[in-house]
Amino acid sequence: MKRFVKLFFIGGAGYTLLEILWRGHSHPSMFVVGGTCFHLIGGIGNRLWRKSRLLALAACSSAVTMVEYVSGCFLNLRLKWNVWDYRKLPFNLHGQICLPYSALWALLSIPVIPFYRWIQKKTTP
Repeated sequence: MKRFVKLFFIGGAGYTLLEILWRGHSHPSMFVVGGTCFHLIGGIGNRLWRKSRLLALAACSSAVTMVEYVSGCFLNLRLKWNVWDYRKLPFNLHGQICLPYSALWALLSIPVIPFYRWIQKKTTP
C-alpha cells in the first residue's frame, strides 16, 4: 500500500509539474488525475510492453483519454470548474478530449513506462 501511495504521489506531482511547464498553470484536481494515469500507464506497461510496444502505447493512450473524459465531464461540465477546454482543437468530444492530446499521451507513455518500472524497483520493500 505504501508503494502504491508513493507512486500515486510521484505521478500526481509529475503531471502537475508537466502541466505547469506546458500551460503555465495547473489545477489541484490534476494531481489526482495525474496519479491515477501514472498507475494506469505503469500497469499497462508492465503487462504489455514486452509483448507489443504499439499495443501498450495504444492502450495507455486509450486509458488516459478515458480518465480525461470522465474527469472532464465531472470537473468541467458538471462542476463547471473549467479546468480545460479542447473545443477549439480538432476532433474533440464535448471539449473534454481530443485526438491530438490522445496521440500525445501515447508519446508521453514511452518515457513514463520505464520510469514507473524504475520507481517500482526502487520502492520494493
